[in-house]
Amino acid sequence: MKKWTPLPWDIRLMNITSAVLVVGVLCMSLGAAAWWALRHPVFAIQKMAVYGDTAHHNEVTLRANVMPQLAGNFFTLDLQQAKATFEQLPWVRKATVRREFPNRLRVRLDEHQPVALWGENTETSMVNQEGVVFEANVDDIDADQLPVLSGPSGQSVLVWQMYNYLKPIFATVSMGMDKLELSPRGSWRVQTDSDATIELGRGTQQEVGQRLQVFLKTVAQVTSRYQRTTGSVLAADLRHTNGYALRLRGVTTLGGDGNKKP
Repeated sequence: MKKWTPLPWDIRLMNITSAVLVVGVLCMSLGAAAWWALRHPVFAIQKMAVYGDTAHHNEVTLRANVMPQLAGNFFTLDLQQAKATFEQLPWVRKATVRREFPNRLRVRLDEHQPVALWGENTETSMVNQEGVVFEANVDDIDADQLPVLSGPSGQSVLVWQMYNYLKPIFATVSMGMDKLELSPRGSWRVQTDSDATIELGRGTQQEVGQRLQVFLKTVAQVTSRYQRTTGSVLAADLRHTNGYALRLRGVTTLGGDGNKKP
């Protein structure tokens, strides 16, 4: 059996040096290929496919408004930054952005669905289906049938929930709500589709709803005493402990202020 003899030190050093050089050349080649790929125009984002809700945006407008703001190519584009850029657009509630090789973006948009106008600036402020306020041009939609909600900053969800709670109660007497307001002190006020203002007072949904139901069950009896219908109600104040104050169109009381407290 032939005995194994170690290679001389200088030969081993040459072999190690050769291996290091080969690895270095490979790393440099890979780095050069990566540098080429990162900067080659073929990988620059050039196309965009848009899906989902596109009522207010399309590929042409997005290319014009968003593409100039996107930095990087297929490999270096920050998807979270791109997502944030899309979501800054009017009407866009949520955006999902994905890459498609070699130079394409696939974008899915979810738009706000307006359910009400918000606050005093009803030309741009709206409430979406989740009760969140967003800004967009109201002229882009048919807003005539939308109610107006208002309240302190950050309370839009609470106001939207109260609106949905009260709406079916008003519907039992064929009344609609044009406006619902929450004051800074927590008191609720409604303006109906017959232009009546109803002070509902403070409280939970159940407390406010109970006062409203009592009012709606008895108001027809009160108005009939004056040969009027519920459509004649000008104002009502339900914040009284044992009743409510009522003002009817064309009816005055002995006090001359047009109020009647059942």
